[in-house]
Amino acid sequence: MTDRTQNVEPDASRRPASGVSRRDFLKTVGAGGVVLAAGTGLAPAEARAAVRTSAHIVIVGAGAGGITAAAKLNRWLDGARLTIIDSRRTHVYQPGLTLVANGIYQRDEVLADNADYIPGEVNWIQADAAEFDPEASTVVTSTGQRVGYDYLIVATGCHLDFAAIEGMETRLIGREGIGSTYYGPDGAHATYLMSEKFIETGGTALFTIPATPLKCAGAPVKAAFLTESRMREAGTRGKGEYLYLASSGSLFGQPDFRDIVRNLFEEKDIHYDYFHVLKAIDPGARTATFSTQTGEDTYKYDYIHVVPPMRAPDAVLNSPLAWQEGNFASGGWMEVDKHTLQHRRYPNVFGCGDVVGTPVGKTAASVKYQAPIAAENLVALIADKAFEGHYNGYTSCPLVTGLGTAALAEFNYDFELTPTFPLIDETRESWIWWRFKVSLFKPYYFSMLRGWIPV
Repeated sequence: MTDRTQNVEPDASRRPASGVSRRDFLKTVGAGGVVLAAGTGLAPAEARAAVRTSAHIVIVGAGAGGITAAAKLNRWLDGARLTIIDSRRTHVYQPGLTLVANGIYQRDEVLADNADYIPGEVNWIQADAAEFDPEASTVVTSTGQRVGYDYLIVATGCHLDFAAIEGMETRLIGREGIGSTYYGPDGAHATYLMSEKFIETGGTALFTIPATPLKCAGAPVKAAFLTESRMREAGTRGKGEYLYLASSGSLFGQPDFRDIVRNLFEEKDIHYDYFHVLKAIDPGARTATFSTQTGEDTYKYDYIHVVPPMRAPDAVLNSPLAWQEGNFASGGWMEVDKHTLQHRRYPNVFGCGDVVGTPVGKTAASVKYQAPIAAENLVALIADKAFEGHYNGYTSCPLVTGLGTAALAEFNYDFELTPTFPLIDETRESWIWWRFKVSLFKPYYFSMLRGWIPV
């Protein structure tokens, strides 16, 4: 099997697609200063006077959204009591799971200690939220503790509903030809080992995407691109047939990148079909059954990358905080104003991250905006001032198209492209965005957790 490292570089013949040399690119980034400064922890502190308050603010969730919000509030408030509720001691850098699942990162490279990032002044209750009672401004933990609050930020993340697929169990990941990038570092590593067997022996590979909202909606496409690229690199591409089964009538949400993905699939001989929702899997027979517009289709597979349906965690889904009607009600997603991130019925409650029911925004890049905006508007509420934080739906996906190449999809609620680097064509495959994904986004992310990234 081919050894794969973080230092994969594309063939020189492909580099001109970006139209930018490494030297010119670094000059461009240096002019902005933001990314490299953030990556080294030297981003400038935001200058603002702290608001004096004795309020108790509870943050549920110690993932990217919760810790970033805590860091901002810890800086922007003077005298507040801050509490985080979450049992997880280990922090997972989730954007890196795709790289673990393809042998680019090792498991340990996406792990950190939450204690290193939760501000020391914050009271950390190491339990999970079991119940929300917004009428009484109370959270009940998994240990039965009742925690009252004046203000609440919900950043619980989402629930991976593998059980909604008949026959699918998480213990099967890494066995019977089944992989899933989403199931944590161990699941991602097991996916890598399983996909390596397929790359060696060949056969039919299926790639799925659920019909629900999902975090990192580009990851299913990246799984197909990277597996195909690794197989091509191994010299066994002729042994494999690839089929990507989209749950809707589109391969990607943003129109420009929808066309890019389709063209690349055709170029790489990755077949695709639409309106296929994975309904059941038979690991022993290695078959997968999909609901379609005309009934059901069953496919044989040698390797299948399963992306589970996703929904809000039970504590949110079963609470008054969930949407009661509309597109987000069935998944129990948290009801918020999509711009202010304030709850639409409980004004002392805000949300951020994967749990909120907004049209787009379930990426770490979205959290970079959402968490500070939720925190900023909460501070404005305490100070009895008008909200200035406005989330426009910004999201970003480093769309990895193969080993050593990627494009960068950045867009808003209206699916308008919102490039951070307008001098570079982010829609074209380039080593630049690969290097960003592999080397720069991770230190940027952990600087975000420190509250060092200005919005």
